[in-house]
Amino acid sequence: MRVTTSMRWALVVLVPLMLIFEAGCGKADLQKTLRSSGLQAPEGGPVVLAAYQPWFGRSGHIDVGYSSQDRTVLERQIEEAKGLGITAFVVNWYGARHHFEDQSYALLQQLSGQLDFKVALMYDEDESNPEDSTGTVINDLQYAYGRYLAASSAISSQSYLRYQSRPVIFIFPKGHHTDWSKVRSVVDQWQNPPLLIYKDPNPKFAGAFDGFYAWVSPGKDGWKPDGSNWGQEYLEHFYVAMNKQYPDKLAVGAAWPGFNDARASWSQHRRMDPRCGRTFEDSLRLFRRYYTPEHPLPFLMIDTWNDYEEGTAIEGGASSCKNSPPARSAYQAAVR
Repeated sequence: MRVTTSMRWALVVLVPLMLIFEAGCGKADLQKTLRSSGLQAPEGGPVVLAAYQPWFGRSGHIDVGYSSQDRTVLERQIEEAKGLGITAFVVNWYGARHHFEDQSYALLQQLSGQLDFKVALMYDEDESNPEDSTGTVINDLQYAYGRYLAASSAISSQSYLRYQSRPVIFIFPKGHHTDWSKVRSVVDQWQNPPLLIYKDPNPKFAGAFDGFYAWVSPGKDGWKPDGSNWGQEYLEHFYVAMNKQYPDKLAVGAAWPGFNDARASWSQHRRMDPRCGRTFEDSLRLFRRYYTPEHPLPFLMIDTWNDYEEGTAIEGGASSCKNSPPARSAYQAAVR
């Protein structure tokens, strides 16, 4: 069978990540296979990102066997992500008042500068004081600019993720009290204004955002007790909306291996069945129905690299049912 340019483009995105599903495939074997594949990211293909949690090692979160402030751990995570074709970690961040996460992020950005990797902030909207949410958000982003994004920053600003030379900041909404138009007017005064990317299309403040990203969700049909709703309808709706309603906005697609918040202190007993790896595989493939090399998806974000509390981690491998018993991995151990 003749391999077309379009087929080759799709395989570059899917093959490295789908190798995770091989039963019994340990991290060392996986990395060896990927290194020998010789695959290169093509023009027109999405840049692969992975959402990253920086809070392990502090109280209030489960023990996953490492600290997010361990330099050796972070170096290993960066190298393993690069081996999987991931370009950047998109890191949950709450501003300077969450000191542990802020310090974890600072170290991660510093190391990324040394290891030819990228990082970006996923800023969680502050909801501690709804009446002054806008002011708090502006202060947090001003702090981020001075410490992490500005050329004068001492912390490897060159390792920050950029699109067409502009830094990309992801926004995770919480209280929905922020006036994003006011925020936009402030950040536009920066020497290099950022691209603000909001979770899910939002018509209310569409003019304030440069794009939207998808996030693990079951969509309008909601969570199913048996975990059977893996989010297909949600992703389809996202891609259709971005193409038809927001063609001028930056689209960030998503893929996830499943979901299970049973280990989280905030559990709502939500679950998506990994379906022996098919949930990850299907969510990775879906964007191809809506984007081509001639009309490419700019970014695809894996949700997540290491959220063991909500059962979405791909660090160390994803679940597989090809063997009996199933392959053991850090991911399976976390969601068991």
